[in-house]
Amino acid sequence: MLVSNGLLLPLGGFLVGCLMGFIARRHHFCTMAALERHWYAGDSNGLRAWALAIAVAIALTQGLAATGLFDPRESFYLSPSFGWTGAIAGGLAFGFGMALVGTCGFGALVRVGGGSLRSVVVMLVLGLSALAAQRGLIGYGRVAVVDGLAFDITRIGASDQSLGSILSVLTGADLRLATAVTVAGLLAFWVFRSAEFRRDRGKIIAGTAIGFAVAAGWAITSYTAGHAFVPVQIESASFVVPPGDLILHLITFTGTIPDYGVGLVAGVIVGAAAAAWRRQEVRWEACDDARELSRHLAGAFLMGTGGVFALGCTIGQGVSAASLLSVSAPVVLVSIAVGARLGLALLLEGSVRHAFWPLHRARLG
Repeated sequence: MLVSNGLLLPLGGFLVGCLMGFIARRHHFCTMAALERHWYAGDSNGLRAWALAIAVAIALTQGLAATGLFDPRESFYLSPSFGWTGAIAGGLAFGFGMALVGTCGFGALVRVGGGSLRSVVVMLVLGLSALAAQRGLIGYGRVAVVDGLAFDITRIGASDQSLGSILSVLTGADLRLATAVTVAGLLAFWVFRSAEFRRDRGKIIAGTAIGFAVAAGWAITSYTAGHAFVPVQIESASFVVPPGDLILHLITFTGTIPDYGVGLVAGVIVGAAAAAWRRQEVRWEACDDARELSRHLAGAFLMGTGGVFALGCTIGQGVSAASLLSVSAPVVLVSIAVGARLGLALLLEGSVRHAFWPLHRARLG
């Protein structure tokens, strides 16, 4: 019954979200904090945890594909239409907004679980701006800037935009599995070459759990799609459009069952709240003044709009799309990092020009 009518989607998403929220809150898994500590404190453990999540997600997701439990080509991340303009412009906007807010969409949900009213405002604006970019007036601009300029991967002979498929076409040999093993292996090598990271059990647990959660999303939505009597979108973890969908479900009633993403968003909040309550970290937090509020509003709008243009966020493109080896993932990730660097330079150093200084000079102020 849970599968045939689609109820497994929100329930499965909720359970996976609880795991993600609890782990992220308990072990401080935050992309923005990882980038900031890497640039300003020389601490790469946060980035290594993120890379570990990608490596685990690749290994498990490709394992699902190899055993026939999941067909990566059914994901929109591997569409043959590569919106490179959205990947770059959207990634830059998302990263800059992330710096203004101090965290990404996933991190904001985790903060909501701890009682942050600022993050409640961020998620409301992010969700609504994402809906506007996907289905509203901003969507007209997205169609012109992204869809109208997208590159058709089939022009080079590949059927989708996965790195393995593209390399297979270019070399004439099936390199999909070899590519996945190589990428996951290189990431794992870089992650664990650090003795300091190897001693950080919390970061290892966090990276492994987030990677597992992404693979679980592919498995749950794929299984449901094969057995349900209703259309099911094959998806995993993403935190751009799902918050907007959750808002719509809360304020309207159409009789439709929430999808996986809605359950995931709700689960992250509950899981983070459980972790915060367990460690007695629950406290109400609000903006100090109008200037801080305006910064959060602007950052949330940029993340919501940019995330839709880029087809994902730090988790959506950074881990979910990366688990499929989509070529969009590294483009979006680099763009997000550049946008975040520009935003931090403006906030912490007074001008975006400082983003182009050598990092050791930035640390010295």
